[in-house]
Formats: sequence, structure tokens, C-alpha cells
Amino acid sequence: MEANSWIRRQLMEAAEDQYRLFSSSLIPNIDNVMGVRLPLVRKVAGQLSKGDWRTYLDHAKDDYFEETMMQGMVIAQVDAELPEWQSRIASFVPKINNWSVCDTFCNDLKRTKRHLPEMWAFLEPYFASREAYELRFAIVMLLHYYLNNDYIVRVLSLLDAVDHPDYYVKMGVAWAVSISFIKQPDATLSYLRANRLDDFTYNKSLQKIVESHQVDAETKAMIRGMKRK
Repeated sequence: MEANSWIRRQLMEAAEDQYRLFSSSLIPNIDNVMGVRLPLVRKVAGQLSKGDWRTYLDHAKDDYFEETMMQGMVIAQVDAELPEWQSRIASFVPKINNWSVCDTFCNDLKRTKRHLPEMWAFLEPYFASREAYELRFAIVMLLHYYLNNDYIVRVLSLLDAVDHPDYYVKMGVAWAVSISFIKQPDATLSYLRANRLDDFTYNKSLQKIVESHQVDAETKAMIRGMKRK
């Protein structure tokens, strides 16, 4: 497709070798980084989302990290009916193979805020997946959009049931629990006092809470005292 050639050319012209090395060091499980800064990727994605984005997404290339990242950015921005939008998200999720694409994609899906019940129903089945990045996708979506009074009990219940050996899944849960503590401290503290998290994930959750600048010193001292030995 001509669009793919144009995109590849745009990205290659913007690639920086030093930035490639830096990005690759942060995402150790991939080796296809061009070295293009994300604002440029997002700019091109914005142009694509205003054009024939369906044709682009149907034929988009995945040879490079930035090409996959761009697809997620386009999906997040397109003007589509909710069922089609969800379908495009579902088609993209299996392409996620690193934390950076996962977390950027989730952060960009801000339209979720306008469709919380429908997107909850869409996300919930992913918690039954054994695929690490399908699980992380669902976890990170919850921490971005569902840490409110209406959903907090259900969120903590889903997080508590996650049982997967992958490091990035465990860290996703720890991140979600720590943000939950900041946004919903009472409910999350009760949860931390009675949960089924494995020791690694539980202690990482506490560590992330203690590292937050939004938690006061007295509370941090209490949280440190809850660490499992």
C-alpha cells in the first residue's frame, strides 16, 4: 500500500540512532525499534486518523515498534461508532508485545470515559486470558478509567484474581493497586489488609505507594509496616 510506503519513509527520516538505543534499553524484550520520538509518531497518526483510516488499519505494517505504536494511536483518535471502535481495539490488542505500546494505547483510549459501562463489559473477558499483554492491557485500562466510587470494588476484585507469572502482568497489578490507593485510599487499604496477591506483587504495590509524592509521610510509614517478609 502506498500509505505504508509513505509512513515508513516518514518514520525512517525521523529516526535517531541514539534515541533508538535509549528506547531499546527501556523495552528489553523487543529488537525492532527505529528510534522515532513519540510526538512525531503521534503527529503522523493524527493525520492518518483524519483520512482513510480504515484502509490504513486494514493494511498497516508491524515490522517496526513505531509502526505498531502508530496503529494504536490511530485507533484511539478515529471517529467511529462504539461497536466498530471496540472491534478495532480488539483487533489491535493481540499485536501488543511490550509495556510501552500497551500503556500508551491505554492512556490514549480516553473515549472510554464516555462509555464506562460498555467498555467495562468489553474489558472484563480479558481477565480470563493467559496472554500476558492482553491481561496487562485490561489492568492498565482499569487503572486509567475505573478507579472511582462506582467501580472500585469490582476493580479490586478483578485485580485480586489475577494469577499470572509474567513480570509485566505483576507490575501492572502493583501499579494499579498503588494508583487505586491514591484515588480510593479507604477501599484500597481495606483490600491490602485482606487480599490474595502473591508476595512479589503485594510488596511491589506497597513500594509504589511509598514512592508516590501524593502519599504523606505518616501513611508511608504505615504502608512500610505492612510489608510481607
